[in-house]
Amino acid sequence: MITESDLVQQFTIVINYYEPQLGECLRHCYIKVIQSSWKKHCVRSLPYIGIYCPDSMIAILKEQKDVLKDVAQHLGLAEVVCINASRLLRDPQSKLKDAHPRLWLELHWMLTQEQEHLL
Repeated sequence: MITESDLVQQFTIVINYYEPQLGECLRHCYIKVIQSSWKKHCVRSLPYIGIYCPDSMIAILKEQKDVLKDVAQHLGLAEVVCINASRLLRDPQSKLKDAHPRLWLELHWMLTQEQEHLL
């Protein structure tokens, strides 16, 4: 059985192979397979890729969204969603820290690394 981390790894390998510049951008992002379901109807939908990225990368990724989506769909994923991690962590109404503390820490780490890369 293929795990979520396997899907993320396959996704990045394909992007790095076919679009190396885009792959370089993804190195500065946190990529996660997200499972969603409609709780009211207990219907599971296809998983999708969430790309959490810093402010500096969001425009590039949105520009290449069709490429990202094509790769995701070939791997059996429904969609690609680009999420501005910088904005998410600054949002005072965000419940991310309480609901998903590990993800919250991973995003902080990612943004710290991005800042060091820019210096």
